[in-house]
Amino acid sequence: MVPTSSETVQNSKTKSSIEVPNAQQKVEVSITEKKISAPSSPASANGETAQTETLSASAATDNKALQNSQNGDDQKVRGEATIPMGNYNDAEYIGINEVVSPRANDPRKLSLLPLVFLIFYEVSGGPFGVEDTVQAAGPLLALVGFLVFPIIWSIPEALITAELGTMFPENSGYVVWVSSALGPFWGFQQGWVKWLSGVIDNALYPVLFLDYLKSGIPALGGGLPRVIAVLGITLVLTYMNYRGLTIVGWVAVMLGILSILPFVVMGLISIPKLRPTRWLVADVHNVDWNLYLNTLFWNLNYWDSISTLVGEVHNPKKTLPKALFYAVILVVLSYFFPLLVGTGAVPLERDLWTDGYFSDIAKILGGVWLRWWIQGAAALSNMGTFVAEMSSDSFQLLGMAERGMLPEFFAKRSRYGTPLVGILFSAFGVILLSWMSFQEIVAAENFLYCFGMILEFIAFVRLRIKFPNASRPFKIPGGTVGAILLCIPPTILIGVVLAFSSVKVMIISLAAVAIGLVMQPCLKRIEKKRWLKFSISSDLPDIHHDTGALLH
Repeated sequence: MVPTSSETVQNSKTKSSIEVPNAQQKVEVSITEKKISAPSSPASANGETAQTETLSASAATDNKALQNSQNGDDQKVRGEATIPMGNYNDAEYIGINEVVSPRANDPRKLSLLPLVFLIFYEVSGGPFGVEDTVQAAGPLLALVGFLVFPIIWSIPEALITAELGTMFPENSGYVVWVSSALGPFWGFQQGWVKWLSGVIDNALYPVLFLDYLKSGIPALGGGLPRVIAVLGITLVLTYMNYRGLTIVGWVAVMLGILSILPFVVMGLISIPKLRPTRWLVADVHNVDWNLYLNTLFWNLNYWDSISTLVGEVHNPKKTLPKALFYAVILVVLSYFFPLLVGTGAVPLERDLWTDGYFSDIAKILGGVWLRWWIQGAAALSNMGTFVAEMSSDSFQLLGMAERGMLPEFFAKRSRYGTPLVGILFSAFGVILLSWMSFQEIVAAENFLYCFGMILEFIAFVRLRIKFPNASRPFKIPGGTVGAILLCIPPTILIGVVLAFSSVKVMIISLAAVAIGLVMQPCLKRIEKKRWLKFSISSDLPDIHHDTGALLH
């Protein structure tokens, strides 16, 4: 019989099964040490309501007490409502349960404007680093690349991020996307390659920072001063990440405005000197396609990185899609406008177009004061990109630990709510990789990133096929066929980028992938032997296959 409001259960952990005859679905409700009641609408004791269709009033019930927890009072007790995903015998999909986190109303949650600029810095940070496209292919192909590439790559990736990020609003981000579609093994591989590519990418920003300053301060071009500068920059920005994501978000807003403003001024100054014919210069027989494609790809990817911060966003189901839309516009303009100015107002010397050249253009157009302003903006931009990327990388490790994929200590938060261990691991990786050159960093990061994106595209399509009725607060139109068609152009692009990779980069990247293939079974053995503690956060919803097997 269905318990009335006066009936309570006080076992340490009791499970009740409610069977719905028509849908032949089972709803399992785990009840923790708190007194509960079963009102007429399905809700948990904590007010956490599973997204369910209305159950039949005549549903047969069968309550069964299970064995009490044997782990004692010091064990984490978990309250959960779990519902199998899928469509059974024409029954409507019930849904992935939403468990309301105690941090849901945390004032430290990100709002729309900081989220837009965090995405901006995850992807771009301004035009610093796009100069190599002009050196590789000339003005015309550089300008066309930054108009066409977003259509082929950035928009599809942003749309997929909006759909899956709102479907799984938690810090494990793309890891849980792949886990729910392909299983925990591939979910871990996704987390490994994306974290590693993120750390490699982040090692680039101290390098870019110093490249922009070395023309004014030659000592920073190499040797001990450069090493000390890299370490100092990394430590200062790591501490900023430690102090809190809200601070990082509003710092990103401030740095974004300060980074973009000098290019607006440079554009106004350049108007009398613009020569539109310079934009049309192209030499298709003299194109470094490897450098061109890698630079475009590096400057316009990482839209999915924000998914590892979705658990820290206020009302992510509405905020995330809006933020991605505004960020796409901001990123494209921040690249295209400075390239128009630089290639149109200054006579073309392709060999000079390398990272840091915008500061030289500023000196030609406006004088030393504008050069220093651009260099300062570059420094601020690299600071913003660094802290945004480190936030994403460190919260990803926290999210994986909350899903039981990494040891529990990775889920430890500082008193500011930041992932302490994840930040330290990410900072160590940055310092370790910062000796690499700009081109080596970009190529290695792109290869690993491509591997992760292939898994994401497969997961996106598979989730559409397996769970077509799952709750998707933001859904890309077109059904399964539309999802497949959306993934075709970026997948072709991935193949082209990988084809142009050097043998050295390919060997290093495949070795890194192989490490992940070995690491996951090793961690599972460590968990089985109880050498380290693994646990799953009670704040997260359970994710089930249509077979009802829990995905961790």
